[in-house]
Amino acid sequence: MIEELAELVGHHPLFDGLPADVAALVAGCARNAAFGPGELVLAEGGVADAFYLLRRGRVTLEVHAPGRGPLVIETLGPGSVLGMSWLFPPYRWSFDARTLEPVGAISVDAACLRDKAEADPAFGYELMKRLGAVLLGRLEATRIRLLDLYGHDRPD
Repeated sequence: MIEELAELVGHHPLFDGLPADVAALVAGCARNAAFGPGELVLAEGGVADAFYLLRRGRVTLEVHAPGRGPLVIETLGPGSVLGMSWLFPPYRWSFDARTLEPVGAISVDAACLRDKAEADPAFGYELMKRLGAVLLGRLEATRIRLLDLYGHDRPD
């Protein structure tokens, strides 16, 4: 089972191009996960004890707006990483994440992977570079969405 997970991990864009032993290291903290349509995967304020490598299906990231209910801020699909709050204390989710359709993912135990990153600084550094790139991409996408929403209101 670990070998199969290692192969799946190694083919995910987050770990693409890394040696097979790195995928096996991550797979030691991983398990397969499946969610049905409309299922809440992450709840804002909840303990961020795992993250997900999405393999199939789509998931929305939502924030709650007083008097308006949940607002979708991003939709993630196959090849995406769901959940980044596990990286930073106090390890609490910043958003809700809800499935739009059946989702297949690899769930990675956060404490397990943090321990492995601490024990192997070269692995930890590579992991942080890759996750940092994901975070930067999300920040840039948010900037573009904000320009789409509010950019037209600016005076010339």
